[in-house]
Amino acid sequence: MDDREFLDCFTEHLDRLYNLARSLTRTTEDAEDLVSETCVLALRGWRRRRPDDPAAWFATICLNAARSSYRRRAVRPVEVAADAWLLAQPDEGTDTAREALAAVEAGQVREALSRLPAPQLEAITLMDLGGYTAAQTAQIVGAPRGTVLSRVHRGRKVLALALAPEREGNGR
Repeated sequence: MDDREFLDCFTEHLDRLYNLARSLTRTTEDAEDLVSETCVLALRGWRRRRPDDPAAWFATICLNAARSSYRRRAVRPVEVAADAWLLAQPDEGTDTAREALAAVEAGQVREALSRLPAPQLEAITLMDLGGYTAAQTAQIVGAPRGTVLSRVHRGRKVLALALAPEREGNGR
């Protein structure tokens, strides 16, 4: 089986995979290491059989490698960086006040995400930040599609409450 075919396929999915790895790690260096490990593991698997959905297959390998890495370090399974969320926001110039507000909001998002249970965090990371479909996310995390959608829904509700501005007088 041709390693060049693997390299072409992996390269096609590299940006999306790196964004996922960056969301699952604390630093850029850790993300790069995770992508490298994913590449090695994927190449071994590729030589045995070709996946039907390479994007989901690469993401599954990446997520499992991240989980293994965190288990080895005895650290929380997943930490999401809000960088992908910030990059998706429209550029409104270089207003210092806006930049400061964006930094505060990013910190609040990062903090709120860090409080989610790992299954909700993984589902939100893959679907909302990674752009994977519910079916792909289900395949990646090894859970039924309905379970993934439930995790995303519950996680979004928790995030909405955590990020909602304080209401005066506790009206609700």
